[in-house]
Amino acid sequence: MQTNMEEIFTFIDQESTFIEQQQSVTYLEGVVYALELWLEEKKKPATNDPTKEEIRKAIQLAILKGMKTSAQVNHQMTPDAIGLLVSYFVKEMTKDQTELSILDPAFGTGNLLYTVMNALSTENFAYGVEIDELLIQLAAQTGELLAHDIQLFRQDALKPLMIDPVDVVVSDLPVGYYPDDETAQDYFLHSKDEMSYAHHLFIEQSMKHVKPGGYLYFLVPDTIFESKQAPQLHKFIKENGWIQAVIQFPASIFKTKGQEKSLLVLQKKSEALKAPREVLLAKVPNMTNKEAMELFFQKIDMWQEENAK
Repeated sequence: MQTNMEEIFTFIDQESTFIEQQQSVTYLEGVVYALELWLEEKKKPATNDPTKEEIRKAIQLAILKGMKTSAQVNHQMTPDAIGLLVSYFVKEMTKDQTELSILDPAFGTGNLLYTVMNALSTENFAYGVEIDELLIQLAAQTGELLAHDIQLFRQDALKPLMIDPVDVVVSDLPVGYYPDDETAQDYFLHSKDEMSYAHHLFIEQSMKHVKPGGYLYFLVPDTIFESKQAPQLHKFIKENGWIQAVIQFPASIFKTKGQEKSLLVLQKKSEALKAPREVLLAKVPNMTNKEAMELFFQKIDMWQEENAK
């Protein structure tokens, strides 16, 4: 007997494969078709009251299958292990709030943000910004099936955003050069010597759209503070926020060397708050080692208690 997650994946996979073969479209476009059938209740998986996480994970598996045959570099998804750790930090650091507004300016298929939203016990609503038409379509359908309160914008997230400041920003930042130098010139982090780094500009744009005292959780390259443009980024963060934590993930999570990322946690400055007593610098152990992970979480708890004094 299949689990709910297996039933949902099997349904999406069969419908996606059928439409891929019948209409000569990509598998990912077939996933859009399958999810539309489900939303319109023309066909749906034979499940027994699935949870939001079961639905998210099953859709994620189907999208990952489609991305394996996709040639587009931007068609990538944040690994689940990372999403769950980001969720832990968001949940722990915002546990005193009864309602949260969240923004992901590099939304993709929404997997990271939906992982966080599923983990939160507080009332929450979110905004997602994504320029890729196929990805935002998949994200919109997933959000509807998960019954999340979310508003999506299809646009370049580094152009002006019609979004009010939020409590939290969560994003797996796109890494590389930003091609639109005219738009980049409006940013403090615009580089005069070469093309500006997109991931730097996303940090600045996010800082504009978070409330004073709000938290920002970014997945960034391990080498973010070692690049030629790093001094300007240091200056921007120092003037506008505080670094709360830098968490390095195990290299084993990533497919190839050079793709390694860390979690950078920032807080926007507020006159009502003080800078953290200590920045949390930590490396996530092998995530299959239960004892090591327990010690890791104990370290985080101790850091939080110390900073709360």
